[in-house]
Amino acid sequence: MNEIGELFRVTREDAGVSINEASKDLDIKEVILENIEEGNIGCFKDIFILKDYIYDYAKYLGINPDKIIDDFNEYMFEYTSKIPVKEIERQIEEQEARQEKKEISSPYTVQSKKKNRNFYIILYSVIIFLLVLVVFWSVKQITVNQATTSVISYVK
Repeated sequence: MNEIGELFRVTREDAGVSINEASKDLDIKEVILENIEEGNIGCFKDIFILKDYIYDYAKYLGINPDKIIDDFNEYMFEYTSKIPVKEIERQIEEQEARQEKKEISSPYTVQSKKKNRNFYIILYSVIIFLLVLVVFWSVKQITVNQATTSVISYVK
């Protein structure tokens, strides 16, 4: 990004254009153009807006904007695809610690706890037994009530 910014600055100065004049012509704040020329991409919240600024600035300066955008995309790929060595070392240490603890490292291979089938068999058996007991008790009560009713009607 510094190379792109340096190219913009040199081209602008060779053309005899001040940063203030470029800012007014492009309707872009001076601070934005200064940050582009200095290569400060951290000052921009949205990379797509930054690309628009770079494209417009390159076009304004007479530089091939498509080539500059390709260079910028290549820079961003390199900038975002590098993993710091410390991060890699930290990941290796975590992996070794997991292996020492014999933990599973992938969330897709986590073994679920085997459910105790005997517990469920006993639980269902008790529930069925209780239901059968309730049914028999109800039938017994109904027959006792019918027998009592028949005895009472016979006595009358």
